[in-house]
Amino acid sequence: MQKITPVVLSGGSGTRLWPLSRELYPKQFLPLASSNTMIQETLLRLTGLDEMANPVVICNEDHRFLVAEQLRQIKASPEAIILEPIARNTAPAVAVAAINGLAEDQVVLVLPADHVIKNTAAFHAVIKQGLKEAMAGRLVTFGIVPTSPETGYGYIRTAEKASGKAMPIEAFVEKPDLATAEKYLKAGNYLWNSGMFMFKPSVLVAEIEKYTPEIVAACRDALTKGMRDDDFVRLEKNSFAANPSISLDYAVMEKTDQGVVIPLDAGWNDVGSWAALADVNESDADGNQIFGDVMLHNVKNSCVRASGRLVAAIGIEDHIIVETADAVLVAHKSHVQEVKAIVDKLRANKRSEAVNHRRVNRPWGTYEAIDISERFQVKRITVNPGAKLSLQMHYHRAEHWIVVKGTAKITKGDEVIILSENQSTYIPLGQQHRLENPGKIPLELIEVQSGSYLGEDDIERFSDTYGRA
Repeated sequence: MQKITPVVLSGGSGTRLWPLSRELYPKQFLPLASSNTMIQETLLRLTGLDEMANPVVICNEDHRFLVAEQLRQIKASPEAIILEPIARNTAPAVAVAAINGLAEDQVVLVLPADHVIKNTAAFHAVIKQGLKEAMAGRLVTFGIVPTSPETGYGYIRTAEKASGKAMPIEAFVEKPDLATAEKYLKAGNYLWNSGMFMFKPSVLVAEIEKYTPEIVAACRDALTKGMRDDDFVRLEKNSFAANPSISLDYAVMEKTDQGVVIPLDAGWNDVGSWAALADVNESDADGNQIFGDVMLHNVKNSCVRASGRLVAAIGIEDHIIVETADAVLVAHKSHVQEVKAIVDKLRANKRSEAVNHRRVNRPWGTYEAIDISERFQVKRITVNPGAKLSLQMHYHRAEHWIVVKGTAKITKGDEVIILSENQSTYIPLGQQHRLENPGKIPLELIEVQSGSYLGEDDIERFSDTYGRA
């Protein structure tokens, strides 16, 4: 039986779903349309296809432990987790997966990590159809049968109206205005561009070498000069950065004569905005989607999401309200594509709300800022069983640690101590220290920092289990 290797593209930042999606915790790692996260659903919906091999995931280097943990939770064993040191769009990402040790006659299924597909049976059917085309040497993409004149998607034009068969691609079309999108919908030979592909690695690499050979050269160099660390494939930064930032559509699919498109009608949604997310969740009798502690009066066709506090709304229609611990978004549905403008302003002002939630994930656990002022900060720290922080030192702050749950093993210079609940210790400025959880339950402690500078970059690591500099 011919095996298919899923290649999951997980490099996106999901800025249009801010404040829930952040740079270091983007939408693919959030449970937005089910109890599983979006990257988990991407792999779980392949269950039942006997042809599937272990997946390859391509992600931002900063997300590597999120990916590894979320795959572990669903018992998925990755063939590799390829770490991009810098974003270079989909063509280099797909190329490096095709070059990285896959057999020439292996078939690859490229899937973005942040899509919703409701009809799994229909999805499986087109994958099997795509397998036949890929085995015949075609570069397959899947075009979504449009249900509305959507202006937020690119389109694929075919020579004839969409049917259930693979069709030659006549052209890729940029995102249209509303009037043009309405013409596309009426014409019947335009499909939404899904960003999903299927091919033999040997065919794709040959086509990339024909049209954009610099991509193949840069990816091979990045793999050769990189290193493998357990499941992680670390690409060499300078070599990978030599790639042009270009999509697979522009680099290959618009130029090749080997491309075909297979129509897909399976309840697809790329969840590219809060309005799109509202479309994939169930509504109440007033057309509202409600999540968390929410109380509404005279509200219609709105999405209201509370993370930690009561959110009340009165007398609104067609609005998005999203509450998190450190930010609240209020927007009319017709303006949700402009959320990215807010994120851009946050970044320009170097605001942490663009990058992190108040609760920040680390490979050893989490920390959450409880209170912060000019010269002190209070955090809640949770360390997973068996995990440990790096051996480190700070130049500008001292720290007090108070254990509230579990057992802590603490290194302070040449001293090693064990603390249990209600016990505490003090780490002076400039002292090497390390925190470990030797127990079987999560370790929770309160950290009080004091000093002239409290930034996360005030850290010198001497030893680290997780390969951080």
